Amino acid sequence: MPPATEAPRTYDAIIVGGGHNGLVAAAYLARAGRSVLVLERLGRTGGAAVSTRPFAGVDARLSRYSYLVSLLPRKIVRDLGLDFRVRGRTISSYTPVERDGRPTGLLVGGGERRIREAFERLTGGKTEYQAWRRFYAMTGKVAERVFPTLTEPLPSREELRRRIDDEEAWRALFEEPIGVAIEKNFTDDLVRGIVLTDALIGTFAAAHDASLRQNRCFLYHVIGGGTGAWDVPVGGMGALTDALAAAARSAGAEIATGHEAVRIETDGRSAEVAYRTADGEGVAAARHVLVNAAPQELAALTGGPAPEPAEGAQLKVNMLLKRLPRLRDTAVDPREAFSGTFHIAEGYGQLAAAHAEAAAGRLPTAPPAEIYCHSLTDPTILGRDLVARGYQTLTLFGLHTPARLFTADNDAVRAELLKSTLAQLDAHLAEPLADCLALDADGRPCIEAKTPLDLEHDLRLPGGNIFHRDLSWPYAQESTGRWGVETPDANVLLCGAGAVRGGGVSGVPGHNAAMAVLEGTGG
Repeated sequence: MPPATEAPRTYDAIIVGGGHNGLVAAAYLARAGRSVLVLERLGRTGGAAVSTRPFAGVDARLSRYSYLVSLLPRKIVRDLGLDFRVRGRTISSYTPVERDGRPTGLLVGGGERRIREAFERLTGGKTEYQAWRRFYAMTGKVAERVFPTLTEPLPSREELRRRIDDEEAWRALFEEPIGVAIEKNFTDDLVRGIVLTDALIGTFAAAHDASLRQNRCFLYHVIGGGTGAWDVPVGGMGALTDALAAAARSAGAEIATGHEAVRIETDGRSAEVAYRTADGEGVAAARHVLVNAAPQELAALTGGPAPEPAEGAQLKVNMLLKRLPRLRDTAVDPREAFSGTFHIAEGYGQLAAAHAEAAAGRLPTAPPAEIYCHSLTDPTILGRDLVARGYQTLTLFGLHTPARLFTADNDAVRAELLKSTLAQLDAHLAEPLADCLALDADGRPCIEAKTPLDLEHDLRLPGGNIFHRDLSWPYAQESTGRWGVETPDANVLLCGAGAVRGGGVSGVPGHNAAMAVLEGTGG
């Protein structure tokens, strides 16, 4: 990279941010013969989609931030020739509960017969299972029709509605609060809660929120891959971003880590990006600039108007265990219960109570959360010795913990929330989780927790929001542009999670920004 005193080197495209979306865009553009420079602030690529060894002296490579794959189109994997695989989970979820003084629960997975029997065991009848099948047949139909549009130019609202061709589904998912459909279709509180959780991942909202932000979150969680399945990345999430970086480099893209973009200047036809490194400052020029960062960061770089503040609402906990804990519900094997999504304190009433408490400025008394064990599906993330000794990972994602709750004392509130969240889990275990935790090389329990403020600090997620801002509807609205990546500056595109149809580990904004450049609509 030339120093600031020399004429800046010129590229066809500069990509600000080496997260997975930026790498997707870089690979597509470089494969099309464009000269590409990726500027990444950190000393590594990957952003939130990375695998790291968080525990000292322990050979466990965890997906530290993002951890499951659903929204990544196979088209991107094929187009870029990525050496990347996912594995499906045979169990969708397990939700423990105590009823009539005895521990029980609902295991969803293992085939239709087992699922039907599990519903009957929990509810005492066939009605709720039949409702479950009807409801998810409806979302499956929507998924088949909506998911392929994510890598196409934005359809209009009416075009998407015609494509779905199901007025009941359209009303339930796009027009009425998702709570209406849940309460209409289901009667059991636990079943209602399991359905609602997909509307609340990283999204602070009630079931009947008039903004419908919960509906948008729900939609993205049930359309992935055209099926709604959430799969485990083989080798951890870092395997994806490593493959993307390799694809971009092999196609000729230049990736500069430790280079922080600090300013973008553009006249709409050409642009210059000023950057900072440990050794000084520099400038690079390009026809197009693609910003793989939050809308707030884009505004700061270009001097544009700042968007509305974003706020995250999740607790992320990574753990390594010596063994999986035994369950109070002895009818379920822990290896099945934890291989899918293990719901705790996520009944419909519990979710409503937790939201109300957090909205009033208090930590939820019974914090809702969901857990899964990556290593049950993909043991390659653990060293051979750990596998032989029966070690397992656990990843916990807590809901209804908005960033505002941590501003007074992040460390103290994090510790309090972690303690109460694990207590909710312990209530369904036959042994304390603490007895199962592995120890690192310094004798400390292998557990780490990240609040929204921690994610803001570590990854510059605005307010710790994992989607950068509220998720958008997957159709064109005023000022969204043809691909949903356009900005007021004709040759500056937003290719991060804050783009229309962004959020999750999808690569969709990166793909769409590259398509906008290649077809000439990106300036």
